[in-house]
Amino acid sequence: MPPMTMTRRDAVAPLALSALYGLFAELVASARDADAQTPPAATPRPPVFKHDLPNLTMDDWEVTVSHVDYAPGRVGAPHRHAGFVLAYVLEGTVIAKISGQGEEKTYTSGQMFYEQPGATHEVSKNASQTQPAKLLAMIFAKKGSTLTTPVQE
Repeated sequence: MPPMTMTRRDAVAPLALSALYGLFAELVASARDADAQTPPAATPRPPVFKHDLPNLTMDDWEVTVSHVDYAPGRVGAPHRHAGFVLAYVLEGTVIAKISGQGEEKTYTSGQMFYEQPGATHEVSKNASQTQPAKLLAMIFAKKGSTLTTPVQE
């Protein structure tokens, strides 16, 4: 039997194939890791709040956004706001009754309510005797208006 000779190509080919296989395996593993780290497509959240707005022109109007803090057990006096109000509960639980909107309602963190123009905020209180509550009140009114007016019962 003649002696077997090996060319350089014969010697290098298995090493090259092994290196290519290793590189391919690394690329596949990297792609898998990237897929695992990519968050799934988020489903859209439903709206927090949706309400019809009054039919009015808003020329010369502005919005004033304020924090309203309710200490534990706080009960606010009846009042009225110029324009209309959107209120978002930031923290805690608030009980409100707005004239023309039925009975008092309880709102928790992440919920909103609406006060129509001319409405009286008849009930405004913290539902808890031990925990604070906080609103973000957005009052839309004509520039220069008195934003909050006490109402005599």
